[in-house]
Amino acid sequence: MRPSPESLSVLPLVIGVVLSPSAVDAAAFRHAGQPAGLIDTANSDDLYRGARGSALPGLPWLRESISEIIFGRPSTKHSDSTSPSLPLSQYRDDVVVRFNVTKPTDQVVLAQAIKAKHLDVWASTPQFVDIRLEESQLRPLLRLIPSSMQKQWSVLIADLEEAVRATFPTKGETTEYGDAAESLDAVYTKGNIFFHDYQPLSVITSWMALMETMFPSIAKMESIGNSYEGRPIHSFRIGDHSGDNANNGTRKTILVTGGLHGREWISTSTVTYLLWSIITAYGKESMVTKLLKHFDIIFIPVVNPDGYDYTWKTDRLWRKTRQQTKVSWCHGFDLDQAFGSVSGQTNFQVDPCSESYGGDKPFQAVEATRLADWGRNQTENGVKFVGFLDLHSYSQQILFPYTSTCDEDPPNRENLEELGVGLAKAIRLSSGNFYTVSSACEGTTTRQDAANEATGGSAIDWFYHELYSRYSYQVKLRDTGIYGFLLPRSQIIPTGEEMLNALKYFGDFLLGNNGIESISKARERTSHDKDRVDLK
Repeated sequence: MRPSPESLSVLPLVIGVVLSPSAVDAAAFRHAGQPAGLIDTANSDDLYRGARGSALPGLPWLRESISEIIFGRPSTKHSDSTSPSLPLSQYRDDVVVRFNVTKPTDQVVLAQAIKAKHLDVWASTPQFVDIRLEESQLRPLLRLIPSSMQKQWSVLIADLEEAVRATFPTKGETTEYGDAAESLDAVYTKGNIFFHDYQPLSVITSWMALMETMFPSIAKMESIGNSYEGRPIHSFRIGDHSGDNANNGTRKTILVTGGLHGREWISTSTVTYLLWSIITAYGKESMVTKLLKHFDIIFIPVVNPDGYDYTWKTDRLWRKTRQQTKVSWCHGFDLDQAFGSVSGQTNFQVDPCSESYGGDKPFQAVEATRLADWGRNQTENGVKFVGFLDLHSYSQQILFPYTSTCDEDPPNRENLEELGVGLAKAIRLSSGNFYTVSSACEGTTTRQDAANEATGGSAIDWFYHELYSRYSYQVKLRDTGIYGFLLPRSQIIPTGEEMLNALKYFGDFLLGNNGIESISKARERTSHDKDRVDLK
């Protein structure tokens, strides 16, 4: 896209808005090439009227113009995806199948068969196990499992190549904002164009830098360290430290992470959606404003930047990091099993070619070490982690510690269950989707029966046990298997919205209101769903 002269003329104005918002007047907007009909410059109420989530009060068109220069224009019409640079033919013979499991013995046998065949497990719950494999491998797999299970399977994704293609950004489309006289609120409800597609790592980084520039008083973007291949792992802190809120001691903090597994694009897009929604709600929504006066929220959208970048350029379904292991042809560590184990067991998964290989010992994965070292450093400098939401996909589960053992319960298990059920309720009221709640060990069959091998520690276990983050959860987002890791672009915003309601409930709970205000807002939200069909 070639920026128009009108769009380019907005850039000098942006600098003025950021440095001195009070200096911007209606004449400046006319000079900047503001599209006719969107704002009545003769009417100061229209000019400065705030729209929900606007980065600059009353000026969503300005934010959109800046974004369009950097990211291109969004789409509201259907068209084919771009042709990704990675070879799609690698998925041509693959399918994703689901095995229904009900008996513990069946789960054990299936886990052993999966291990023997080095298969790619997509989801593993007490009710089902989803596996990706070449279609020709299906019959040999069936011969390894009990006859009772040989009819308890179905194909979830028959055309994996097309499903992969459909997740890449769209091309050749233009935005239709409707009539020139359309209201600002109606224009804004089209949604932020950044979330019309999944975004590559370089765009996410640029977008985060833009958000910091537009909200300098409450936002700070930093690197927590570099990945194995030298990419920065960026964090984005939001909090109001002005006046009485200044950090004169311990600052309570909520951590939200995504992208521990490269292929789970919806986790990364949801973290950025939460970041955008929270930062643009400050000063407009009372609960969010109050939350940011008492707490910081730190967002890390891509904990595994090497793996995420690899999914865009080489293999869309790559899970692990890209670090070299002791086997030269098997790269990467599973960051969900690369932290210290609560039980202290050291016999981690020993096969570097396994998708669940977390290392021969804790913290062999560079990215796990970076996150842990950063977390320790934060606590030594006045940060108190009180909540942790680690976003993954898929299966619609809310999981609390412990992950690595079912033999020990966290001391505040009852509180973790209570808040977990509240988060699930906030999601259900917002979208109608059901999320189950359990401990991570109970909610994942392979944690319990993978050939009697101990598994590595997860991030939620480590933050809970080592940094005393009292409310730590791993949230597995949409869906329940129709698309799996290849959730369509059209579900980016709906998934973000339901998780936003959960985050608001989470924050309201930590403020001592037991999530009551957030649940009330969610109920109001559902009554207006018909007015927001374009986001659904």
